[in-house]
Amino acid sequence: MEKHIIFFDIDGTLYNENKELPDSAKKSIKQLQENGHEVAIATGRAPFMFKDLREELGIHTYVSFNGQYVVLNGEVIYRNPLNHDSLKKLTELAIEREHPVVYMDQEDMKANVPSHDYIEQSIGTLKVGRQPTYAPDYYLDRPIYQSLLFCEEGEERVFEETFEDFQLIRWHKLSVDVIPANGSKAEGIEKITSALNIASEQQVAFGDSLNDLEMLHSITHSVAMGNGHERAKNAAKHVTTSASDDGIKNGLKHLGLLE
Repeated sequence: MEKHIIFFDIDGTLYNENKELPDSAKKSIKQLQENGHEVAIATGRAPFMFKDLREELGIHTYVSFNGQYVVLNGEVIYRNPLNHDSLKKLTELAIEREHPVVYMDQEDMKANVPSHDYIEQSIGTLKVGRQPTYAPDYYLDRPIYQSLLFCEEGEERVFEETFEDFQLIRWHKLSVDVIPANGSKAEGIEKITSALNIASEQQVAFGDSLNDLEMLHSITHSVAMGNGHERAKNAAKHVTTSASDDGIKNGLKHLGLLE
């Protein structure tokens, strides 16, 4: 079989609803690697949020921050930080409306408030074992690849209308990702596949959520998880079972990548 590259989202895709990696998913990835395929991650998480998972699975190529920070075989090949001036204005509007903000680079995450229930609740669901610490000026002297705006559903609309160079993607009932308007997992994936010269027919992607839509739409062999958002299922070429019901293994079998 020709070499394929397979991109996996993490939350709701590799990880089940309990943020656990099913044994069938781990074995499937090992089998792909043994068969000579390239296995990569495409996630909205920051790199420090899935370091242990990369080490456990032996994965050294990934798209993080929804496409804004891309690593190929351990080397950074693409960076797309948020516009600094717009981020400053977004912060000012967020403060005015009493919405906390978290800033993330490849190494850490910092909040513009000492603590907030919305931050603790939403980031707590990721089970990364840490919360952002207080550093309101963190974004001033370094590239920020993704911000988190904490607000209830619908409250992000004024930010969407105000900042044309940002896009906001809800990932939790209390939080949205803030990324560059031109950013997506699909854009990050293209940087990797171009560098490796892998044809579209040999590209595969698994995802489940709103930040996977561009990836699921554009990748030739895209698979949505059975537990995924309906828009993700509609964007994908195939739908597999849920992450907790051998979704990765079953999807790979359906594509003929596993026996």
